[in-house]
Amino acid sequence: MRKVWLAAASLLLSANSDGSDYGTTGLIDIPTARMRADGTLTATAATQSRTNAYAITYQATPWLEGTFRYTGYNEFFFYDRNYEGKLRLWEEQPYLPQVAIGIRDMVGTGIAGAEYLVASKAFGHLDVTLGMGWGRLAGNGLFSNPLKAVSDEFASRAFDVGEGGEVSYDQFFSGEDVGLFGGVSYQFDAFPVKLMAEYNPDQYTFEVALGGRAPGSPWSAAASWEFSPDVFVTLSRQHNDEWGLQLSASLDSVSPPAKPPIEYFKSSFDMTQDELPPGLNHQSWYDKLLYDMERAGLQLIEANIDRDTRSANLVVGNKSFSLWADALARAIRLANLHLPRNVQSMNIVIEDKGHRVHTLRTLRPSRAIEVVTRSYDKVSFAKQIDLLPGRSLSVVEKRTGFVTNKINFDVNLGNRLQLFDPDDPARYQIYVKLGASLRLPKSWVLRGTWGQDIYNNFGDIDRVSDSVLPRVRSDVARYLSEGESGLDALYLEKRGSWQRGLHFRVFGGVLEEMYSGIGGEMLLQPHGSRLAFGVSANWVKQRAFDKSFDHFDYQTTTAFVSAYWATPFYNYDVAIHAGRYLAKDVGATLEVRRTFDNGWMVGLWATLTDVPFDDFGEGSFDKGMFFRVPLDGFGGRRTRAAYENRVRPIQRDGGQRLEGFSSNIWFDKRASRYDALDNQRQRMAL
Repeated sequence: MRKVWLAAASLLLSANSDGSDYGTTGLIDIPTARMRADGTLTATAATQSRTNAYAITYQATPWLEGTFRYTGYNEFFFYDRNYEGKLRLWEEQPYLPQVAIGIRDMVGTGIAGAEYLVASKAFGHLDVTLGMGWGRLAGNGLFSNPLKAVSDEFASRAFDVGEGGEVSYDQFFSGEDVGLFGGVSYQFDAFPVKLMAEYNPDQYTFEVALGGRAPGSPWSAAASWEFSPDVFVTLSRQHNDEWGLQLSASLDSVSPPAKPPIEYFKSSFDMTQDELPPGLNHQSWYDKLLYDMERAGLQLIEANIDRDTRSANLVVGNKSFSLWADALARAIRLANLHLPRNVQSMNIVIEDKGHRVHTLRTLRPSRAIEVVTRSYDKVSFAKQIDLLPGRSLSVVEKRTGFVTNKINFDVNLGNRLQLFDPDDPARYQIYVKLGASLRLPKSWVLRGTWGQDIYNNFGDIDRVSDSVLPRVRSDVARYLSEGESGLDALYLEKRGSWQRGLHFRVFGGVLEEMYSGIGGEMLLQPHGSRLAFGVSANWVKQRAFDKSFDHFDYQTTTAFVSAYWATPFYNYDVAIHAGRYLAKDVGATLEVRRTFDNGWMVGLWATLTDVPFDDFGEGSFDKGMFFRVPLDGFGGRRTRAAYENRVRPIQRDGGQRLEGFSSNIWFDKRASRYDALDNQRQRMAL
């Protein structure tokens, strides 16, 4: 019983842990060995007289936490960017604490550089932490660095602050001495308040060297209030000489979406000819199924019935369901209602964003059981579902004549962000985003987007690029200020699939805010395989700053070969792209993304090219974080739309690609991939 109680207490503390001022799970400034719940994304803002700090922390796995941090030093008008990683070595046991190891400023200037080994143990509502620190967490040092016995290279630690961006392997866990840090927290049971006290030996050596204040005491105390679930406000008294205020908010990116309720609209099965829209034939099962699928948020594209096998073949698209399994469950339900009675099975070809990716084969559920009683074995039904390669119908008996030469408009509020500029940590724009699409014959589509400014604070940008490379991206400030309103995109596009998992995409026109051009991509993904391979190429010309149809003289060709792996670990996907970038540099990009059933996607990327770090400039190489936040359910509507954004520590010119037009097919159809659907068979049961 004691083991159960301790495990439950540990889980409670881990799942509800709020963050330190550094963004990592901890007390006030020091880290603890605690971890948040897997998949938790946390944003932290902390202010005090010395610094203003902003952090994004992601619980990448149950045992790995990553943090990107941006700190403004108020006394020197200086901003610093760095990454931190914390790895849990083992979980808490009845007689053992939870233990973690971490590195602060893994990729940065070294200003916040520290490494630590930390343990945390729960005693009821009291959580006790004790750690051993290197670098800033060593303070003045309490005892000799034990790693010197391994190698003399651990004896010295450089404090030379450069432009950052490189991984300082030779500095990790080094230094003549190490120190101790620790603290306690107490979570009240009756009300949502946690009290904290910590001992932090940091001597603020960097700040003091520039004329800043030394800490008055290593002791700090704080009270954290859970304002609402996953939102914490913390008031602290730090080093006995300043007050601090922190706000942290967390989002759960893991929870699966709720299965959408069945809309019990009047089915066309029970409608008369007069009740159907003009042009639909009440005697045609295809017309009635088409009508009901459209109302349910699906597209019926083509169909035929094989009389010999008594099987219906349907090509279906998904307009509204964030989860393809839910879309297929609805398609099976409607097809079961409308198909002729002699049809015994169905093959549903999945068309996702123009690509025919899979064929779902299943026996037709009994109409009487489905419509009247719904009392069948879902597990058995799920086992009857086979996922076969995508295909084209050999004979097309029915085809939907989607309206061509008609413009469809979409109006939304949009925003542009420029984060982590050394002169201003956050610049933004709110604008009206007017989108339009025109469906043309032979599966061509003309797409366009216009942005009309409402408000922005880009006008005070005075930072001029010092790049020695072609300024393919570092002049972004001029596009933001001089092109606050204008044409964002206007291009022709065609997508499709051939047999054996070969997909293609071609396009041409104004492709994005900074470039026009033409290009294409091909992706080979064998059926059922976790591996895929692709090639892409683009010829582009740089647009004028005002986002008109004018262009500068700069033009180039980019091309990449790509390899993709859908790992079996925590829904992580890995991609490597090797080739030629916008600034004519050559190298490779590594992407790691984690995608959940609910549509959330979080990832990192890093690019190394033949551009020397000194020529690249501040940051040394291109890297950053990627977010995709599904909008399904916002405003009470079902949608596949999502908010996507890339966050870079610094925008430079090396390692830059076109946004949305370089090696994208694999991620575009991520929701309909074989392994994703295979894991969701139960949701396809009616």
